[in-house]
Amino acid sequence: MRSVLKGITGAFVAASVVAGVSGASLAQGNMGIPGTFSANVGLTSEYLFRGLSQTDDAPAIQGGFDYEVELAKPVALYLGVWGSNVDFNEGGTVDGATIEVDLYGGLRGNIGDTGLGWDVGFIYYSYPGAASSLNYDFIEAQAALSYDFGLAAVTASVNYSPENFGDSGSALYPKLAVDVPVARTGLTLSGYVAKQYIDDEATFGSPDYVEWNLSVGYSIAGFDLSLAYSDTDISPESDANAEAVIVSVSRSF
Repeated sequence: MRSVLKGITGAFVAASVVAGVSGASLAQGNMGIPGTFSANVGLTSEYLFRGLSQTDDAPAIQGGFDYEVELAKPVALYLGVWGSNVDFNEGGTVDGATIEVDLYGGLRGNIGDTGLGWDVGFIYYSYPGAASSLNYDFIEAQAALSYDFGLAAVTASVNYSPENFGDSGSALYPKLAVDVPVARTGLTLSGYVAKQYIDDEATFGSPDYVEWNLSVGYSIAGFDLSLAYSDTDISPESDANAEAVIVSVSRSF
C-alpha cells in the first residue's frame, strides 16, 4: 500500500503541475473568447460511484476541464470532460476497463428572483480500451433544482439512463443533498441520500438500493480537503458495496 500511495502521490504532484500550466494556458487563451475555462485535479483514497467502488478499493487520480459561457442572463451553457482510473476486477482474458472518461454539458440558471437554481444536462460515461462486449458505455440525462437558505443549501436532482452500465436496462437515480457551512471554521458539512433504480437487476448485479454519504470539507492554501463516509443498504455486503471512509484532496485552476 505504501509503494502504491507513493507512486500515486508522485503522479498527483506531476498532474498538479500539468494542470497548473494548463490552467494558466487556458486563462491566457481565453483572451477574446467569451466564457470561462477551468481545470481541476484530485487524488482520492478510493473512487466510489453511487456507493459502489470503481477502483477495487484502490486510490484514484482524477481531473478534468470545464467551460462555461453566459447565453442570456441568467442562463449559462456549460461543457466539460472528466477522467479517472478505474478497476472493475473483471478477471479472465477479457479486456477490462482501466480508465473512465466522462463528457458532459447542459444549461443552468436561476428562476427569476425566487432564489431557485436549475440545471438540465447530460453525462456520457465512456471506458476506452474496455471490450465492447462489456457494454460499459452509457449516457444519462439529468435535472436539478437547488435553493440556498443561508444556513444550508439544498439540491434535489434526478438522473435517467435509457440503457444503463453493462446493458442493464433503464435506470433512475433521484438524490437529495444538503450542504451546511459551519460559521467561522471554514468547514462545510455535506450529506445526501439517493436511490438507484435498475431495470435489469440480474445483469447489473444488484437490486435497487439506497445510498447515503456524509462528509466534511475544508479549503486551505488553494486545496480542497474532504473526509467522507459512504454506505448502501445492499445485502449481502461485498468489497464493491461495503461501507467506506474516503479521504480526498483536489485543486481547481
